[in-house]
Amino acid sequence: MSRISASSYSNTAPLIWSFLYGSGHGRVEIILDNAPARSAELLEAGRVDAALVPVAAYQTINDVRIVPGVCVGARERVRSVCLISKTERLEEARTVALDVSSRTSVLLTKIIFREFLGFEPGWRPAAPDIDVMLKDSDAALLIGDPALKIAALSEPEAVATGTPLVVSKLPPDWPVTAGPTHRTVFDLAELWRAHTGLGFIFAMWMTKKESVSIDFAAARDEGLRHVEEIVSNYEPEIGLGREEMLRYLTENITYEPDESMLKGMELYFELAGRHGLIAKNKPLSFV
Repeated sequence: MSRISASSYSNTAPLIWSFLYGSGHGRVEIILDNAPARSAELLEAGRVDAALVPVAAYQTINDVRIVPGVCVGARERVRSVCLISKTERLEEARTVALDVSSRTSVLLTKIIFREFLGFEPGWRPAAPDIDVMLKDSDAALLIGDPALKIAALSEPEAVATGTPLVVSKLPPDWPVTAGPTHRTVFDLAELWRAHTGLGFIFAMWMTKKESVSIDFAAARDEGLRHVEEIVSNYEPEIGLGREEMLRYLTENITYEPDESMLKGMELYFELAGRHGLIAKNKPLSFV
């Protein structure tokens, strides 16, 4: 029986629903973890046959191949990968706390500051606790469902691409002593698109094998047909309204990469190499 791994964030749920509850149940052994980086570690160690991993892991895992046609990405706004800032403009941020549970988002943040904003703030690796992160930093990178909860507090009206979403109210557990009550939420996929005109891929299935027998595209399609059930599972945990959760999984997140997103991934690796964030930009290899 094949072993696979993925994070347990809500945005991966349509990709793994089949293996947990659908036609793929019992056909694979699946390991779930809150941190996407954990799946990359399991794949690198050879403990799983395939894993849904942050795309940055492609450049660090030897002999790894990408499973084409399935991803966790965004064409425009992603909502669950955000920089939360105590300043109104990122150019004013001098220190940034980094949620280290996804290397892809960490590298994207550094690329945005170095390539697009033209300066290097101080970086502070941190656990994903926004309260603690903003006590000693001007801004904080947060990913996954914790970021989605905060994005949900942002102004609901649509804004121009690249314009920050302003947090209109604070979660009740944020102490007023943590800093200014005005906070700005910058969506990283929006920032990327504003500067490049391209979509972004955050994670893809990868393997160290020559081929995989699992049909990840069929599993994705089955999961998306059951998105209403997925929302019912995650709605109480995340605290978003049902319609808002549906919009997130069906409009913000894209599970099939298009040409813009694939070009975005290639540019992401190119810029990561240019700024010394990866040792070498190796060519893309697919199964």
